Amino acid sequence: MKKNIITLVFSFLVLSLSAQKKPMEEFVSDLMSRMTLQEKIGQLNLQVAGDITTGSAQDTQVGGAIADGKIGGVFNLKGADKIRALQEIAVKKSRLGIPLIVGMDVIHGYETIFPIPLGMSCSWNLEGIENSARIAAREASADGICWTYSPMVDICLDARWGRSSEGSGEDPYLGSLIGAAMVKGYQGDYSRNDNIMACVKHYALYGASEAGRDYNTVDMSRLRMFNQYFPPYKAAAEAGAGSFMTSFNIVDGVPATANNWLINEVLYKQWKYDGFVVTDYGSIGEILSHGVGEDLKEVSAMALKAGTDMDMCSMGFLTTLEQSVNEGKVSLTDIDRACRRVLEAKYKLGLFADPYKYCDKKRRAKNIYTDENRTAARNLAAESFVLLKNENNVLPLKKQGVIALIGPLGDNRANMVGTWTVAYTPERYSTVKEGLERAVGDKATILYAQGCNVVGDAAVQEAGAFGKPVPRGDDAKMRAEALAVAAKADVIVCAMGESAEMSGESSSRADIVMPDVQQKLLKELVKLGKPVVLLNFTGRATVLTWENENVDAIMNVWFGGSETADAIADVLFGDKVPCGHLTVSMPQAVGQVPLYYNSLNTGRPVQSGADKYYKYRSNYLDVRNDALFPFGYGLSYTTFSYGDIKLSSAEMENDDVVTATITVKNTGDRDAYDVVQLYIRDLAASVSRPVKELKGFERIWLKSGQSREISFKIDASMLCFYDAEGNTVLEPGKFDIMIGADSRHVKTTPLILKGSKERVETGRAGE
Repeated sequence: MKKNIITLVFSFLVLSLSAQKKPMEEFVSDLMSRMTLQEKIGQLNLQVAGDITTGSAQDTQVGGAIADGKIGGVFNLKGADKIRALQEIAVKKSRLGIPLIVGMDVIHGYETIFPIPLGMSCSWNLEGIENSARIAAREASADGICWTYSPMVDICLDARWGRSSEGSGEDPYLGSLIGAAMVKGYQGDYSRNDNIMACVKHYALYGASEAGRDYNTVDMSRLRMFNQYFPPYKAAAEAGAGSFMTSFNIVDGVPATANNWLINEVLYKQWKYDGFVVTDYGSIGEILSHGVGEDLKEVSAMALKAGTDMDMCSMGFLTTLEQSVNEGKVSLTDIDRACRRVLEAKYKLGLFADPYKYCDKKRRAKNIYTDENRTAARNLAAESFVLLKNENNVLPLKKQGVIALIGPLGDNRANMVGTWTVAYTPERYSTVKEGLERAVGDKATILYAQGCNVVGDAAVQEAGAFGKPVPRGDDAKMRAEALAVAAKADVIVCAMGESAEMSGESSSRADIVMPDVQQKLLKELVKLGKPVVLLNFTGRATVLTWENENVDAIMNVWFGGSETADAIADVLFGDKVPCGHLTVSMPQAVGQVPLYYNSLNTGRPVQSGADKYYKYRSNYLDVRNDALFPFGYGLSYTTFSYGDIKLSSAEMENDDVVTATITVKNTGDRDAYDVVQLYIRDLAASVSRPVKELKGFERIWLKSGQSREISFKIDASMLCFYDAEGNTVLEPGKFDIMIGADSRHVKTTPLILKGSKERVETGRAGE
C-alpha cells in the first residue's frame, strides 16, 4: 500500500513537471527551428567579457562576436550598466535577439562577503548557509549577474589541496546537505529578479587530486566514487541546480570534460538531471595535455558527444564543431541537444521574457552591502570559528587592561575575506585591530605590531599574495618591535597563519604548518610567560601540534569575510560563544594526509588514539594514527555532557524505523549551541565499510544547566550503501549506533537489521 501511494505521488509530480515544461519546450523548439547551425554553435560558446566601457561595448571584440551570434554567455563582468550594454547588443544587434547568460565567480558573497565555504560549513547551520547564498544572489543580481559558479561540492581529504577552502570538508552527508542548501538559496524558483542560477562544481572528484597538487591526477574505484565522492553532486542535482561544471581531472583515465560515462550515463541518465553542463576554464583544450586526442577539433567533438554543452574559453566548439558536423564526426542531434539545454537555462531565468531582468541599476543602493546583509555575515562568521583549545579558560578575554595584537594579519583589510572574492570592496572592510578597538572602546588599550612577514621567503609570499599583499619588512626588526609591545601587555593575541590567497585555486602547499617566521615569532612570544591566544587564519586544515602543546588558546577563524573583524571581537570578548565544529580532520603531521574520519579499517588496525607503537600493525613509528583535532570537534565557553543512547528497539526490519535518544546537558555557566552528531557503522557487510559515517546531526541551543533529549529516526536509508554501479544496497546484519559531540567522543550502542538483502537499481532504498 505504501509503495502504491509513493508511486501515485511520484506520477503526479512527473505530470506536474511535464505540464510546467511544455511551454518552455515549445518556445525553445520554435526558436531552434529558426536558428542556423552557426547560431546554435554560438550559444555553446562562453567567453570572459573583458574590460567593457558602456559606450564602446559594441566596438570590443566580445561585442562584435555577440552581434554575430557567436557568444551565448559572458562572465566576470561587474556592473548592471556594463552588462546591459552587452545584453542590448545580443538582443538588438544579433539576428534572433537571443539574450546572454551572464556569470561570475560569486563563491561566498558578492560585496558582503561571508566566511570561505570551508569556514561556513563549520557552523553546521544549514539555514544560515542557505541564507548566505540568498544574500549573495540578491547582491550579484542587483549588479547584473544571473549565474554563479557555486556551490563547490568536492569532497577533500588532503589538506595540501588549496581548493579545500572552497568546499565543505571531508564528509559526503554534510556536504550533500550544504550543497543542496546553497542551490536553494541561490536559485529560489527563478520567478524573482534576485534569484540566480547555481553551477555545481567540479564534476567530478576534483578534490581527490594526488599529492594535493591542483589539476593533478585522480584515480579511484567506482565503489569509492559512489559512496564517498558522488553524494554531494547527486544531492545538488536533485535540489534542481541549473547547471554543472566539469572538472579538470581525469576519471577512469578519461578527462572529465569528455567523459561519456560520467556525464551522459551517471549525471543525465542515472540521476535524471535536467540542467546543462559547462566546462571549467579552457578545459577542452587541456584534454590534449592529458594525452587524450590529437587536436582541438577531435577533443571538442569528444566533449560535446560526452554531454558537455558549453565551452568556457577554449574556443573549441566555436571553431571546430561546424567542420566536425560536415565530416560526420558530430551529429546535428548532438548540437541541438546542447543548444536546447543552454536556451532552456535562459528561459528558466526569464531572460527571454525580459532580457534586462537583472539590469536594474536602482537595486544596487538598496540591495548591496546593506546593514541587514552585513549583520547576517557577521553572525555566520562568528558561528564558523572553531575553538580548538582554551587552557585555564583564557577566553573569553575581559575588556580591560592592555591587549597586544601581534601578527601580519592583525591590521590588513584585503586578507580578511579569503580567496575567491571577485567583486569584493576591501576599502570598506575593517581590520582585526579596528574591530578590537571598537569592541573595547575606552575600557582597554589595544597595542599592535605586525611582528613578521607572512613567510620568510619573499618569492613564496609574493606567489601567495595574488592581489592581497601583506607589507614586507625586516623580520628581525619587526620581531624586536613585537616583543617590546607584548612586554607591555597583560595578554597577547596573535593574528597569524595563511594569507588569503595561500589557499584557493593553484595554492597547494607541500607543508601545512604555520609559516616559518610566524612560528618563530610565536615561540618568542610564548617565552614571555603571558597568556597567548592564537587566531589561526587558514583556508585548510593545518598542523598545529606545537601550537597545541604550547599556546594557551587557539581559535580557527578561517577567513571570515567582510565582517571578520567584528565577528572575531564578538567571540574573543565573549559577547558570543564559539559554536563551530570542524568539518575536516586536523592532522598531527603533514605525513598523515590524506586524513579523514570515515576511513576504512585495515586487516591489522591499532586502537584509535593508541600512544604505543605496535610492530606489524598499521601505524607510524613517529606519530599516532589519529587526528590532532577530529572531524566534528569544537570547544565552547561552556561544557556539555552526554548520557547513554536509548534505542526504541535493538532490532529492526527493512521497513521499520528505530528511534535513538540521548540526553545532552549544558553543564557550564554560559548559554550556548552544541552540535549533536549521529554516526553509524556497518560491522559486517559484503564490502569493507567505513569505521563510522555521519548520518544525522542537530544543532541545539541549551541554557546553562538545561538538559534536553535529542532523538534521531533511523531507517533503512541510513544503513545502506552504493555498489560500484551506483545501485543502493541494503544488507541485514550488525550496526553500531554512535552519538556524540564529535567523531571521536561518542557513546555507542548496537543495532541489528534482521530484514532481507535489497538492491535498488540506481535509486535509493525504499523507492
